[in-house]
Amino acid sequence: MIGDWNWDDTLFSGAAPYYRRGRLPYAPGLVNVLAQALRLNRRGRLLDVGCGPGTLTLALAPLFREVVGVDPDGGMLEEAARGAAEVGATGKARWVRVRAEELPAGLGTFTVATFGQSFHWMDRDLVAATVRDMLRPGGVLVHVSDLKAEHMNAEQLTAVRRAADELPYTAVPYAAIDGLVRRYLGPVRRAGRGVLPHGTPGGEAEVLTRAGFSGPRRLVVPGGQPLERTADDVVAGVFSLSSSAPHLFGTERGAFETDLRRLLREVSPTDRFSELQPGTEVFVWGKRPVG
Repeated sequence: MIGDWNWDDTLFSGAAPYYRRGRLPYAPGLVNVLAQALRLNRRGRLLDVGCGPGTLTLALAPLFREVVGVDPDGGMLEEAARGAAEVGATGKARWVRVRAEELPAGLGTFTVATFGQSFHWMDRDLVAATVRDMLRPGGVLVHVSDLKAEHMNAEQLTAVRRAADELPYTAVPYAAIDGLVRRYLGPVRRAGRGVLPHGTPGGEAEVLTRAGFSGPRRLVVPGGQPLERTADDVVAGVFSLSSSAPHLFGTERGAFETDLRRLLREVSPTDRFSELQPGTEVFVWGKRPVG
């Protein structure tokens, strides 16, 4: 529960087919950084909590004997299974439809548990304590997210701004897109059947410390590479978000997409946009021994 908001199963309803195309990837080098930092040897088990379409699960699959992705959205898990087949990971990947709050769900113990920008949707105290108990001695919890501007130092910010000035195509007009979404869905952020007037919660460190984790160790995987995006990519990105998932528009979904594509054509008649690959921020938390 987040404030007065309660999770419901429509949170990402209809978003799964758009997710892999619409979301920006994690920074190149993430897998190598984690392999070295965690000394992964292809023998452990990975639990990816709130795995979505398996973006992080499948990226890390070569580093483990078995990977298990859990998510409450059946559409996301169908996409994850398709992705596993595409990369030849079907034999080592398992997908379980379950809420994080319903763990351990008989899944056993793990060497690593990951949360790829999913922890904020959960009952964090409950999930953190449960996942800690599912980790083997010496196991770690890894939180992965895009590197936000407020977490960059002056040198990193300068490099990002310089690179943005040299992009070959028009920037994605995120502010205008947000305005269009608000025009259709109202000024307060939507989330499933409810709203999130104050956004999702912070304070992750306090939650994980209370649950019995030590750390964290912070790792930053730099981004900054120019990415080319088409209008279809941008539209997919909009529909991949909980705040603008397809079901929220109801009968006006078609009209919204028409207006969105018109906005994009006005900004870039060539149907090409540029943006920078975001960096990736990783926090590694160790399982603190009891007592």
